[in-house]
Amino acid sequence: MKVLLIKDVYKLGRAGDIKKVANGFGRNYLIPQGLAIPATENSHKVAEAIAQKATERRAALNEELKSVADVLEKLELFFPVKAGETGKLYGSVSAQNMIDRIKAEKGIELDRHQLVTEPIRRVGEYFIPVSLTLDLVPEIRVVVHREGEVFVAQVEEVIVEIEEIVEESKFESVEETEE
Repeated sequence: MKVLLIKDVYKLGRAGDIKKVANGFGRNYLIPQGLAIPATENSHKVAEAIAQKATERRAALNEELKSVADVLEKLELFFPVKAGETGKLYGSVSAQNMIDRIKAEKGIELDRHQLVTEPIRRVGEYFIPVSLTLDLVPEIRVVVHREGEVFVAQVEEVIVEIEEIVEESKFESVEETEE
C-alpha cells in the first residue's frame, strides 16, 4: 500500500513523502492517526505542497527548540539506586523517571516517547538521545550509581584535577628556584 505522509513519521519519512508500507500499518495506524492518506495518481501535486509547508513548519520548530536542545545537551542526570554486587539494579530507571527529573531540574516538559531508550537495569553511564524533532536529537548523560557511593567517573575527574594542580605547583616552584 502506498501512502502520502501528512506529518513527519519517525523512522519512516518526512511530510510530503510517498512511501510503500504494509497494508495493516497504513490502514490501522497511519491513516487513523492522521499521519498519512492513501496515495493516488494525483498525489504528487499534493505531496509537493505538503512537503513545502512541512519544511517551513520544521524550520520554525527547529528554531524554537534549539535553545531547549542546547540545555538538554549539557544536562547530566544522576540516579542513586539500590543495586546488587554485580551492578544489577533492584528495579529500573525508566524513561518516565528521567522525564520527571528533567522537569524538576530544568522545568522542561517532554513526553516519555521522546526518549529513545529502554529502562536502565544496570549501574553505569548512559547517553540517551532525546528526539525533539527529526533534525534535533540532543543526548543527555544519565549516570546510575549505587546509593551511598560516588560515581567512579566523578572521582576520576577530581583526581585528574588534583593531579593538574599538583603539576602546576611543581612547575611554579621549579621556576622560583631557577630565579
